[in-house]
Amino acid sequence: MASRDEMSTSFGVAAGTYESGRPEYPAEAVEWMLAPVASHEHRPRVADVGAGTGKLTRAVAATGAEVVAIDPDPDMLAALRDAVPGIPTFVGRAERLPLPDAALDAVVLGQAWHWVEPVAGSLEAARVLRSGGILGLIWNVRDESDPWVRRLTAVMHGSHAEVMLEGGDPPIRAPFDALEGRVWHWTRTMTRAAMLDMARSRSYIITAEPGDRAMIEAGLGALLDEMGLHGEATIELPYVTRAYRAVRP
Repeated sequence: MASRDEMSTSFGVAAGTYESGRPEYPAEAVEWMLAPVASHEHRPRVADVGAGTGKLTRAVAATGAEVVAIDPDPDMLAALRDAVPGIPTFVGRAERLPLPDAALDAVVLGQAWHWVEPVAGSLEAARVLRSGGILGLIWNVRDESDPWVRRLTAVMHGSHAEVMLEGGDPPIRAPFDALEGRVWHWTRTMTRAAMLDMARSRSYIITAEPGDRAMIEAGLGALLDEMGLHGEATIELPYVTRAYRAVRP
Protein backbone atom coordinates (compact mmCIF):
# COMPACT_ATOMS: atom_id res chain seq x y z
CA MET A 1 0.00 0.00 0.00
CA ALA A 2 1.29 3.48 -0.89
CA SER A 3 2.34 5.89 1.83
CA ARG A 4 0.20 8.85 2.81
CA ASP A 5 2.66 11.22 1.11
CA GLU A 6 2.63 9.18 -2.09
CA MET A 7 -1.16 9.21 -2.10
CA SER A 8 -1.33 12.96 -1.50
CA THR A 9 0.76 13.68 -4.61
CA SER A 10 -0.61 10.92 -6.85
CA PHE A 11 -3.39 12.78 -8.62
CA GLY A 12 -1.42 14.40 -11.45
CA VAL A 13 -1.11 11.15 -13.40
CA ALA A 14 -4.91 11.00 -13.44
CA ALA A 15 -5.69 14.71 -13.85
CA GLY A 16 -8.14 14.17 -16.70
CA THR A 17 -9.97 11.43 -14.83
CA TYR A 18 -10.06 13.62 -11.70
CA GLU A 19 -11.57 16.51 -13.64
CA SER A 20 -14.33 14.38 -15.16
CA GLY A 21 -14.94 12.13 -12.18
CA ARG A 22 -15.04 14.53 -9.24
CA PRO A 23 -18.15 16.60 -8.46
CA GLU A 24 -18.42 20.37 -8.43
CA TYR A 25 -19.05 22.22 -5.16
CA PRO A 26 -22.52 23.64 -4.41
CA ALA A 27 -22.44 27.40 -5.00
CA GLU A 28 -24.31 28.10 -1.76
CA ALA A 29 -21.70 26.21 0.28
CA VAL A 30 -18.83 28.20 -1.24
CA GLU A 31 -20.72 31.47 -0.78
CA TRP A 32 -21.36 30.62 2.88
CA MET A 33 -17.70 29.80 3.44
CA LEU A 34 -16.62 33.19 2.06
CA ALA A 35 -19.50 35.28 3.43
CA PRO A 36 -17.50 36.86 6.29
CA VAL A 37 -15.09 38.46 3.79
CA ALA A 38 -17.61 39.37 1.08
CA SER A 39 -17.33 43.10 0.47
CA HIS A 40 -18.85 45.77 -1.73
CA GLU A 41 -15.66 47.82 -1.35
CA HIS A 42 -13.15 45.40 -2.91
CA ARG A 43 -12.98 41.94 -4.41
CA PRO A 44 -11.89 39.43 -1.76
CA ARG A 45 -8.44 37.99 -2.43
CA VAL A 46 -8.55 34.20 -2.07
CA ALA A 47 -6.00 31.39 -2.41
CA ASP A 48 -7.32 27.96 -3.35
CA VAL A 49 -4.71 25.63 -1.83
CA GLY A 50 -4.48 22.05 -3.04
CA ALA A 51 -6.47 23.34 -5.99
CA GLY A 52 -6.10 20.27 -8.19
CA THR A 53 -7.87 20.76 -11.51
CA GLY A 54 -9.78 23.77 -10.22
CA LYS A 55 -13.09 22.37 -8.98
CA LEU A 56 -13.14 24.81 -6.06
CA THR A 57 -11.20 27.51 -7.92
CA ARG A 58 -14.01 28.05 -10.43
CA ALA A 59 -16.65 28.12 -7.69
CA VAL A 60 -14.67 30.77 -5.79
CA ALA A 61 -14.14 32.80 -8.97
CA ALA A 62 -17.90 32.65 -9.62
CA THR A 63 -18.49 34.58 -6.38
CA GLY A 64 -16.56 37.51 -7.84
CA ALA A 65 -13.44 36.93 -5.75
CA GLU A 66 -9.92 37.39 -7.05
CA VAL A 67 -8.38 33.93 -6.79
CA VAL A 68 -4.99 32.26 -7.16
CA ALA A 69 -4.50 28.48 -7.28
CA ILE A 70 -1.75 26.57 -5.48
CA ASP A 71 -0.98 22.85 -5.75
CA PRO A 72 2.12 20.68 -5.27
CA ASP A 73 1.58 18.93 -8.62
CA PRO A 74 2.40 20.84 -11.84
CA ASP A 75 0.30 18.38 -13.89
CA MET A 76 -2.80 19.23 -11.87
CA LEU A 77 -2.11 22.94 -12.31
CA ALA A 78 -1.74 22.44 -16.08
CA ALA A 79 -5.20 20.84 -16.12
CA LEU A 80 -6.52 23.72 -14.01
CA ARG A 81 -5.22 26.31 -16.48
CA ASP A 82 -7.07 24.48 -19.27
CA ALA A 83 -10.29 24.28 -17.23
CA VAL A 84 -10.15 27.76 -15.69
CA PRO A 85 -8.14 30.04 -18.03
CA GLY A 86 -6.64 33.21 -16.61
CA ILE A 87 -6.21 32.03 -13.01
CA PRO A 88 -2.66 32.58 -11.66
CA THR A 89 -1.15 29.26 -10.53
CA PHE A 90 1.77 28.48 -8.21
CA VAL A 91 3.42 25.24 -7.14
CA GLY A 92 3.31 24.97 -3.36
CA ARG A 93 1.89 23.27 -0.29
CA ALA A 94 -0.37 24.39 2.53
CA GLU A 95 2.54 24.17 4.95
CA ARG A 96 4.71 26.46 2.80
CA LEU A 97 2.75 28.90 0.68
CA PRO A 98 4.46 31.00 -2.01
CA LEU A 99 2.59 34.12 -0.88
CA PRO A 100 3.46 37.24 1.15
CA ASP A 101 2.33 37.98 4.71
CA ALA A 102 -1.21 39.30 5.32
CA ALA A 103 -1.97 39.33 1.59
CA LEU A 104 -5.30 37.49 1.51
CA ASP A 105 -8.87 37.65 2.70
CA ALA A 106 -9.34 33.87 2.57
CA VAL A 107 -7.43 30.62 2.22
CA VAL A 108 -9.64 27.74 1.11
CA LEU A 109 -8.98 24.03 0.65
CA GLY A 110 -11.31 21.63 -1.16
CA GLN A 111 -10.81 17.88 -0.57
CA ALA A 112 -7.34 18.76 0.74
CA TRP A 113 -7.01 19.59 4.45
CA HIS A 114 -6.85 15.89 5.37
CA TRP A 115 -3.46 15.81 3.58
CA VAL A 116 -2.19 18.81 5.59
CA GLU A 117 -0.23 18.75 8.85
CA PRO A 118 -2.67 20.86 10.93
CA VAL A 119 -0.18 22.77 13.09
CA ALA A 120 2.02 23.89 10.19
CA GLY A 121 -0.96 24.39 7.89
CA SER A 122 -2.81 26.56 10.40
CA LEU A 123 0.26 28.70 11.09
CA GLU A 124 0.95 29.20 7.39
CA ALA A 125 -2.67 30.07 6.58
CA ALA A 126 -2.61 32.61 9.42
CA ARG A 127 0.62 34.11 8.06
CA VAL A 128 -0.83 34.91 4.64
CA LEU A 129 -4.25 36.05 5.95
CA ARG A 130 -5.10 39.53 7.13
CA SER A 131 -6.73 39.89 10.55
CA GLY A 132 -10.37 38.89 10.14
CA GLY A 133 -9.54 36.67 7.16
CA ILE A 134 -11.06 33.22 6.71
CA LEU A 135 -9.65 29.71 6.61
CA GLY A 136 -12.26 27.72 4.67
CA LEU A 137 -12.34 23.93 4.39
CA ILE A 138 -14.79 21.96 2.26
CA TRP A 139 -15.42 18.37 1.23
CA ASN A 140 -17.88 16.56 -1.00
CA VAL A 141 -18.51 13.14 0.58
CA ARG A 142 -20.80 10.41 -0.72
CA ASP A 143 -23.90 10.03 1.45
CA GLU A 144 -23.62 6.52 2.88
CA SER A 145 -27.04 6.62 4.50
CA ASP A 146 -28.08 4.94 1.22
CA PRO A 147 -27.25 1.19 1.29
CA TRP A 148 -25.97 1.00 -2.29
CA VAL A 149 -23.55 3.87 -1.59
CA ARG A 150 -22.20 1.94 1.39
CA ARG A 151 -21.62 -1.02 -0.93
CA LEU A 152 -19.84 1.29 -3.38
CA THR A 153 -17.49 2.51 -0.66
CA ALA A 154 -16.81 -1.06 0.47
CA VAL A 155 -15.61 -1.87 -3.05
CA MET A 156 -13.54 1.32 -3.49
CA HIS A 157 -12.27 1.50 0.14
CA GLY A 158 -12.67 4.55 2.36
CA SER A 159 -10.61 7.69 1.93
CA HIS A 160 -8.44 9.65 4.38
CA ALA A 161 -11.03 12.45 4.28
CA GLU A 162 -13.90 10.13 5.16
CA VAL A 163 -11.97 8.63 8.08
CA MET A 164 -11.08 12.09 9.39
CA LEU A 165 -14.64 13.46 9.15
CA GLU A 166 -16.11 10.37 10.81
CA GLY A 167 -14.12 11.41 13.87
CA GLY A 168 -15.69 14.87 14.03
CA ASP A 169 -14.71 18.31 12.76
CA PRO A 170 -11.40 18.67 10.92
CA PRO A 171 -8.43 19.56 13.16
CA ILE A 172 -7.20 23.16 13.09
CA ARG A 173 -4.66 24.75 15.39
CA ALA A 174 -3.56 28.14 16.75
CA PRO A 175 -4.04 30.92 16.06
CA PHE A 176 -7.45 29.76 14.80
CA ASP A 177 -9.96 28.89 17.49
CA ALA A 178 -13.64 28.28 16.83
CA LEU A 179 -14.54 26.32 13.70
CA GLU A 180 -18.03 26.87 12.31
CA GLY A 181 -19.55 24.23 10.03
CA ARG A 182 -22.57 23.60 7.83
CA VAL A 183 -23.86 20.68 5.77
CA TRP A 184 -25.64 20.49 2.40
CA HIS A 185 -27.33 17.40 0.91
CA TRP A 186 -27.65 17.01 -2.86
CA THR A 187 -27.37 14.45 -5.66
CA ARG A 188 -25.22 14.14 -8.77
CA THR A 189 -26.50 12.48 -11.95
CA MET A 190 -23.99 9.79 -12.92
CA THR A 191 -23.49 7.50 -15.91
CA ARG A 192 -21.44 4.31 -15.71
CA ALA A 193 -18.46 6.13 -17.26
CA ALA A 194 -18.72 8.93 -14.70
CA MET A 195 -18.94 6.45 -11.83
CA LEU A 196 -15.81 4.70 -13.05
CA ASP A 197 -13.96 8.01 -13.44
CA MET A 198 -15.01 9.02 -9.94
CA ALA A 199 -13.58 5.80 -8.54
CA ARG A 200 -10.42 5.93 -10.64
CA SER A 201 -9.67 9.47 -9.46
CA ARG A 202 -9.21 8.32 -5.85
CA SER A 203 -5.68 8.10 -4.48
CA TYR A 204 -6.23 4.59 -3.11
CA ILE A 205 -6.95 3.26 -6.60
CA ILE A 206 -4.38 5.41 -8.42
CA THR A 207 -1.59 4.07 -6.19
CA ALA A 208 -2.88 0.47 -5.86
CA GLU A 209 -0.87 -2.46 -7.16
CA PRO A 210 -2.14 -3.71 -10.55
CA GLY A 211 -3.69 -6.84 -9.06
CA ASP A 212 -5.49 -4.87 -6.35
CA ARG A 213 -6.69 -2.32 -8.89
CA ALA A 214 -8.06 -5.10 -11.11
CA MET A 215 -10.00 -6.55 -8.17
CA ILE A 216 -11.50 -3.15 -7.38
CA GLU A 217 -12.45 -2.59 -11.02
CA ALA A 218 -14.09 -6.01 -11.17
CA GLY A 219 -16.07 -5.28 -8.01
CA LEU A 220 -17.19 -1.93 -9.38
CA GLY A 221 -18.22 -3.49 -12.67
CA ALA A 222 -20.28 -6.14 -10.87
CA LEU A 223 -22.06 -3.55 -8.72
CA LEU A 224 -22.83 -1.30 -11.70
CA ASP A 225 -24.08 -4.32 -13.69
CA GLU A 226 -26.38 -5.27 -10.82
CA MET A 227 -27.76 -1.73 -10.81
CA GLY A 228 -28.34 -1.80 -14.57
CA LEU A 229 -26.02 1.14 -15.18
CA HIS A 230 -24.98 0.77 -18.82
CA GLY A 231 -24.40 3.19 -21.69
CA GLU A 232 -26.27 6.45 -21.16
CA ALA A 233 -28.38 5.15 -18.26
CA THR A 234 -28.00 7.32 -15.16
CA ILE A 235 -28.30 7.09 -11.41
CA GLU A 236 -28.46 9.78 -8.72
CA LEU A 237 -25.42 9.57 -6.45
CA PRO A 238 -26.22 11.29 -3.13
CA TYR A 239 -23.59 13.60 -1.67
CA VAL A 240 -23.09 15.50 1.56
CA THR A 241 -21.04 18.70 1.32
CA ARG A 242 -19.36 19.65 4.58
CA ALA A 243 -18.02 23.22 4.75
CA TYR A 244 -16.14 24.87 7.59
CA ARG A 245 -14.75 28.32 8.28
CA ALA A 246 -12.55 29.85 10.96
CA VAL A 247 -11.63 33.50 11.43
CA ARG A 248 -8.05 34.64 11.82
CA PRO A 249 -7.78 36.78 14.99
